[in-house]
Amino acid sequence: MVNEFSTQRPQWSPAPHDGRLEYATVEVPRDYADPGGERITIALSRRRATDPARRRGVLLAVNGGPGGDWGFGRALPDKYAGTPLHEVYDLIGFDPRGTGESTRLYADVTVPRAPFDSRPPDSAFETIAEDMRLRELGCARAGGELRPHISTRNTARDMDTIRAVLGEERISFVGYAYGAYVGAVYGSMFPDRLDRSVLDSCVHPGWTWREQFLWQGDAAQRNVDRWAAWMGERHGHFGLGSGAEQVLDGVEHLVARLEGLPDGTRLRTLLDGAVGSRSADRGQWAQLGTLIGALRAAAEAGDADACQGLLVQQGTWRPEDSEGAQRVGVLEAITLEHAWPADLEVYYQDMRDFRKRFPYGYGVLRAQPWVGAFRTFEAPEAPTVVERAGYPVGLIVQADGDPMDHYAGGVAMAERLGHHLVTVEDSGEHEVYVLGGNPHVDALVHRYLVDGELPPPRVSCPARTPRPDIPADPA
Repeated sequence: MVNEFSTQRPQWSPAPHDGRLEYATVEVPRDYADPGGERITIALSRRRATDPARRRGVLLAVNGGPGGDWGFGRALPDKYAGTPLHEVYDLIGFDPRGTGESTRLYADVTVPRAPFDSRPPDSAFETIAEDMRLRELGCARAGGELRPHISTRNTARDMDTIRAVLGEERISFVGYAYGAYVGAVYGSMFPDRLDRSVLDSCVHPGWTWREQFLWQGDAAQRNVDRWAAWMGERHGHFGLGSGAEQVLDGVEHLVARLEGLPDGTRLRTLLDGAVGSRSADRGQWAQLGTLIGALRAAAEAGDADACQGLLVQQGTWRPEDSEGAQRVGVLEAITLEHAWPADLEVYYQDMRDFRKRFPYGYGVLRAQPWVGAFRTFEAPEAPTVVERAGYPVGLIVQADGDPMDHYAGGVAMAERLGHHLVTVEDSGEHEVYVLGGNPHVDALVHRYLVDGELPPPRVSCPARTPRPDIPADPA
């Protein structure tokens, strides 16, 4: 349908840091149900195809979040510069509504009162919930009338406006993590306008946002279990136990030792984070084993300073909201597309369960109350039921150990859409194609996007980083 938004002609100007990258803006309705109402701005970027004779259109890319990965959407064409994609496509990036240089959705910063704790006691649950209630109120205060209109469906509509103003009948697409979901929704809403598509590190099309969060606990634990099994086959080298069970029992013994030291909760929290994050990266498995051994020795000697030094480089995870007066509040708005339980005891029971089953990688934080328990608005429309009816078969790329978007999500998305599935085997990679530097995946996906050559319906690629070359103990 032709309207005043689709007939805009963006005014491109060279980016300050690179004249080959161009910037422009377009206007879109804040609310597509009220096109005559308030407008917002979407910031675009473009790198033109380097081989115009072979040009086959535009390729849009959307990064993860939800929240646009801190507004780096316009930078995505830079990631593809110099690849075979750049030869045949105009590469288009954009900051999704609410993020980056587009019209931003703000939230007031609320500093949590609950201490950061990977295994919080029941006595901390009410404080954690109150922190989230205040977080939601901060989102509502600063988000105003824009907040209900920050949604996946509206981002998909913005993409179609971008397609129209670029004068293209169809677009090709690459989406990462939440961006993969955006692509699936776009294809469901505008099937005749999508050409080739790659969905990398998918959310599960059948899960609510709360379920996506919860399954991250299982995803992290799968990597821990694989690491423990590998470590248990090398007791002679690392001395952490024979078999996965002994290795993990030893880690829990270390947890108890750390908790008895000064600042023990923080030390244990850092350890839980290290075990969860480093086990996802096969290349760090030996380093993690060495760290556990060194921590065990220091803890048994009662040397809290040594433990602190060993863990000093291990960061903690929590939403970045502790500095400044305002921040971008897109994550919270998007996750309110689905219903959340209002009964706090539902969250508390899950936290108790996750504290036992998924302590590593901050699994319990995936189960705690979220702003959805205290939501201040109802979504104007229901989420899209993802389907493929009218656009070509595409590709799903999913690492079998992705710690953020569970492997089951990629499998389900491939089955739902009839797409071909590329499994990155024995890998904790997340956002793999081009961004992850995996040459095996890159070569396969390049062939599809550039030449239209689909791999078999189910195909595997090796991980970018193999397991350490340390032999197992003799049988």
